[in-house]
Amino acid sequence: MKRDSNCDRLQRSPIHLLHRAGQCAGDIFHAEMLNGELTPRQFAVLYTVANNEGLSQTGLVDRTGIDRSTLADIVRRMQKKGLLQRRRTKQDARAYAVKLTEEGRRVLRAADPAAKRVDERILEGLPGKQREQFMNELQSIVDTLQRLSPVR
Repeated sequence: MKRDSNCDRLQRSPIHLLHRAGQCAGDIFHAEMLNGELTPRQFAVLYTVANNEGLSQTGLVDRTGIDRSTLADIVRRMQKKGLLQRRRTKQDARAYAVKLTEEGRRVLRAADPAAKRVDERILEGLPGKQREQFMNELQSIVDTLQRLSPVR
């Protein structure tokens, strides 16, 4: 295979760049987030539950994009930590509704400023006008990939 001297193929690969960006963003998140007390996915679950009290786990999957089995594991672990509670829904005895505990609310209140700092740090290399454009394009990529994904 011929090597392009101006551009390494891996450094121009969308999958590689998205993966690296995710790794770097995760590292920044871990450094900012309450001494690593929460992962990005755990924060997403707390934030989503806080804004949608009583949402089912299926609803959480839809809103967070976290796959079903991973989300179930996250909810179980957060329940053991006393951050979430689960109850069977009245509408469907097979489904669980998820709510924040008081401890979950406390952790979310403490974590939210750190999450905002993470977002700011991730975007700080872009001038103001480019940030909105970048976020719109990133959302477009996510929307497209969700439609194309064989898993969803």
